[in-house]
Amino acid sequence: MSSGIESDGPTPDGSAPDESAPDGLRPVAVGEPAPDFQLRDQNNEVFTLSGFRGEKAVLVVFYPFAFTNICTGELGQISKNLDTFASPDTQVLSISIDSPYAHKIFAQRERLEFPLLSDFWPHGAVARSFGVFNPEVGVANRGTFLIDRDGVVRFSEANEIGVGRDPQRWLAEIDRLKTNA
Repeated sequence: MSSGIESDGPTPDGSAPDESAPDGLRPVAVGEPAPDFQLRDQNNEVFTLSGFRGEKAVLVVFYPFAFTNICTGELGQISKNLDTFASPDTQVLSISIDSPYAHKIFAQRERLEFPLLSDFWPHGAVARSFGVFNPEVGVANRGTFLIDRDGVVRFSEANEIGVGRDPQRWLAEIDRLKTNA
C-alpha cells in the first residue's frame, strides 16, 4: 500500500491521476474545486469553507486523532509558527473525526489557537468528500489541501495514518500561492 500520494492534477503525459490508489488515498486533485463543508470547532463555532471564498486562501489539514504523537507534532508545528501559517491572506483549518468536546481539551492542553473542526457526524463525511477517509479504520488519513480564494485546490497530499507530513512543505506551498496570486 502506498504511504503517500500527492496530487498535482494530471500526470506529465496529460493522463488522469492513478485511480487504483486505495480508498482514503485519493485526494481531490489540484485544479479541482474544493468540496464545501460546514463543521463546528472546539468552541462550537460553525465554519464553512465557502465563508472564506474571495477573502482568504485556506490550508485544510486532516488528521486521524487528537492526542496522538504524529498529530500532536504536526499541529504543534502549525501552532508554534501560526503567524507564518495563518495571515490576513491565509486561514488554517484542521479537521478530524473527534468530537468538538475532545477538540476543546486537545486545544487547551496543546495550546492550539486555530480551529480544530469536528467531522464527527455524519461520520467522516467531509474527509470522504476530500478523498482522505480511511474506511478500514473509520478516520481521516493525513490529508493536506491548500485552497485558493476562488475555492480551487492548489496543493493536495494524502498520507496513511502512520506517515507524518512535512509542515515546511505547506509553508512553501503557501508562499508559492502568494507569489502566483
